[in-house]
Amino acid sequence: MATAQHHVPPGSWQASGSAPARGDAMLTFAAVLMGVLALFNGLDGIAAINRSHVFVRDAHYVFGDLRAWGWAMLALAIAQGFTVVGIMARVQAARWFGVGVLVLNGFAQMSFLPSYPAWSILVIALDVIAIYALIAYGGRAGTDRAVPAAPAAAPAAPAPPASYGPDRGAAG
Repeated sequence: MATAQHHVPPGSWQASGSAPARGDAMLTFAAVLMGVLALFNGLDGIAAINRSHVFVRDAHYVFGDLRAWGWAMLALAIAQGFTVVGIMARVQAARWFGVGVLVLNGFAQMSFLPSYPAWSILVIALDVIAIYALIAYGGRAGTDRAVPAAPAAAPAAPAPPASYGPDRGAAG
């Protein structure tokens, strides 16, 4: 019984089959982590806008106040939410926009440190992990999720005749 085979040029790459690709898994991890960060920032922003009592009292900020930083966190949460959709759709621009949003979120969390220090440090650490996942494993399709194709076997050449005598035209 013959099986159908397709020709893959030598030196090219082919998808690894049914196993999920490492790059896809890392992009999905980054998108989920960014979604969690968006939820955290959204809740953090709403709590800051409402001047919740979970924050340190009488914190002094470099610029703005708790409410201003609450609006900034809420805006970052919305940007992160839209970025998650783009990353899950495997849009390359969304991946790099996500890196930028995460960097901005890290700086915003540094500014938010006086109001909630431990939480800000945790969110900065999660930002760094998500940035790593987006940059290290989020390459173009086919570059990090493919395995090298086995070289295609050349068809067997017909066997030479038993003798090359003068009547066959070969020089002896």
